[in-house]
Amino acid sequence: MNAIDQRQKADALSYLSGFGNEFASEALSGALPRGQNSPQHVPFGLYAEQFSATAFTVPRRDARRTWLYRILPSARHGRFEAMTHPYFPGNLAAPNPNRMRWDPLPIPDAATDFLDGLITMGANGEPTSPSGVSIHIYVANRSMQRAFFDADGELLLVPQAGRLRLVTECGRLDIAPGEIAIIPRGMKFRTELLDPHARGYVCENHGSPLRLPDLGPIGSNGLANPRDFLAPSAWFEEDKGEIELVQKFQGTLWKTTLDHSPFDVVAWHGNAVPCKYDLASFNAIGTVSFDHPDPSIFTVLTSPTAIPGIANVDFVIFPPRWMVAEHTFRPPWFHRNVMNECMGLVHGEYDAKAGGFSPGGLSLHACMSAHGPDALSTERAIAAELAPHKIDNTLAFMFETSLVIRPSEFAASCEQFQNDYDQCWAGLRSTFKGASQ
Repeated sequence: MNAIDQRQKADALSYLSGFGNEFASEALSGALPRGQNSPQHVPFGLYAEQFSATAFTVPRRDARRTWLYRILPSARHGRFEAMTHPYFPGNLAAPNPNRMRWDPLPIPDAATDFLDGLITMGANGEPTSPSGVSIHIYVANRSMQRAFFDADGELLLVPQAGRLRLVTECGRLDIAPGEIAIIPRGMKFRTELLDPHARGYVCENHGSPLRLPDLGPIGSNGLANPRDFLAPSAWFEEDKGEIELVQKFQGTLWKTTLDHSPFDVVAWHGNAVPCKYDLASFNAIGTVSFDHPDPSIFTVLTSPTAIPGIANVDFVIFPPRWMVAEHTFRPPWFHRNVMNECMGLVHGEYDAKAGGFSPGGLSLHACMSAHGPDALSTERAIAAELAPHKIDNTLAFMFETSLVIRPSEFAASCEQFQNDYDQCWAGLRSTFKGASQ
């Protein structure tokens, strides 16, 4: 067992509860200034630094910023130099209206950390645009010995296999399959593996920061409740060794070397903070009469646009839930959608696909692409006895966006691409009974 593994086992992390809260945390008592943000003399000789994840002049309800009190300011670094990566961020293939699906990407044999193992699967905007998303998959078999931040977008991590410890400027978060984590745009972090290998999904949000959706007629409770989101407590690392710092900027990667740890924040206060959420806490709401509701009822987080109701991206889940609708075709119905759907599977089986969609896999249905349950799932649903039934031992999710997602050149040509995906609907047969029958 190496030193990192021993430290991980010894550490019991503590968290702060709430989403979008004004938090305050200090690893040393008295490290937070009182009564002002930037005093002439900061306690313990620390430096005050504001981290702004939104513009200064956005409405107060939308503002996200955190004051960091650190041993050395972030400004102390040398020149960033361009670096290359084979798959992240990847070049995009031509727009393609076809339905697409991929098998899980394998865990590599060579030593691969989270950053080495980031693979871009698709995107719907240029990195210079203040909107859109990029979709990535990560595969890793070792902890990062460097730090990374993304100047192009906020990151939503969805682990599928293997637990991660996220070391961030605000503290540490442990996440496991079935949980998610949000890392604000520009916040430095590293990932440490708590299991031999890890795989999962990343949605890089280039638009407005993710927030909880409005509930409307649902009322004041339900879906993802704010108290179930957990932010880290302050923790700092005073490391005198060299460490590589990598950033993603305008769709390219750049690196520099620091002579100190970037995780040297002793205290902080604000609301631009990383957080995690256990998807088992989601309060699923559905029909108790008839018909399958629109999938928007399963929205955990949303990044809205200037047009009400049109999302830059919605993060939607399909968790364990009861199905009780009477005289109803219970799986998601056949449909064509002005939105674009990118779906992943954490574990189990998705109720609209009887095979071919494995945990760690990915599917993509573009704007107005006709899709729905496969032939076998359809036959089973039509023939089913409609007793109350619990869909259990499953967790699927969807990144749904108003902009068309173009697959990356890697995704369009890799071994895991399912050229025969259309065949899952080929068995649908006519059951039409005309007036003369």
